[in-house]
Amino acid sequence: MSSDFQNIVPDSEHKGVIGLLPTIVLPYALLARFDRPIGWWLLYWPCAWGIALAGGAIERWDLLLWLLLGSIAMRGAGCVYNDIVDRDLDRQVERTRSRPLASGAVSLKAAWIWLAMLCLIGLTVWFQINGTAKLVALGSLALVAAYPFMKRITWWPQAWLGLVFSWGALVGWLVIDPQFHWAMALLYLGSIFWVIGYDTIYALQDREDDALVGIRSSALRLGENVRFGVLAFYLTALVIWAAAFWMLRPQWLGLVALVPVGLHLLWQVTTLKSCDGDDALSKFRSNRFAGFLMFLACLVLGQAG
Repeated sequence: MSSDFQNIVPDSEHKGVIGLLPTIVLPYALLARFDRPIGWWLLYWPCAWGIALAGGAIERWDLLLWLLLGSIAMRGAGCVYNDIVDRDLDRQVERTRSRPLASGAVSLKAAWIWLAMLCLIGLTVWFQINGTAKLVALGSLALVAAYPFMKRITWWPQAWLGLVFSWGALVGWLVIDPQFHWAMALLYLGSIFWVIGYDTIYALQDREDDALVGIRSSALRLGENVRFGVLAFYLTALVIWAAAFWMLRPQWLGLVALVPVGLHLLWQVTTLKSCDGDDALSKFRSNRFAGFLMFLACLVLGQAG
């Protein structure tokens, strides 16, 4: 593996796989964060929750795969767009200055072309879902477009990210049941607080650089109370999810399905080292497993309902 690769992606999860790519392709894979799959897992899980809680995970397993493909492509597109907007800021932050656009490894024109190609893959997935889900999916585009600017105007860009990354819960539900249901809305709302919690943990890595260049984040806003803040976000998510479950199946036994994910989120908070960037990254990535536990909870309740 080349030293250039090490410099470009210091926190890659799949250095060996990405390192095998041809040099001409490598920067584009890095620009779309294909070496960091945690992002598309976090985008995908709310989609899978919606399908499972609506009772369609077994019968329409194919939709789980289609939305997984869509999550990979559109998360990649979102990263490319984010880096286009943030390329000047990224050059001022230690962890991001080696990104392909910020470092000059990819030109601005090439980045726009790559963004269009990823969106075409997303469009292919879009054609696989029903009309109601199609319309709702389109509604996320405005949220995605605005997200990179949120860190410049609010201390809570994590809340906006929650709106974006949780949107799949609505789409996932509607591809199975095109009718509005309050349980669907609560699943989405709970996911927003989950995202705020884990992205606050992620932002702990950049607190010093963010403060210097004027980037705002919930991690900076919470200061020494960051662990309490994350705990509050996670508990709020769990309470809202419990309400969604109760609406579908008003029995205490149904809420037991949420215990594993609740314990996992509690473990994150109680063991979090807020001044340790490596620990923050590890806890953030562990939400891939938290999402899986929530999927199992939705699957159990959705099939029982």
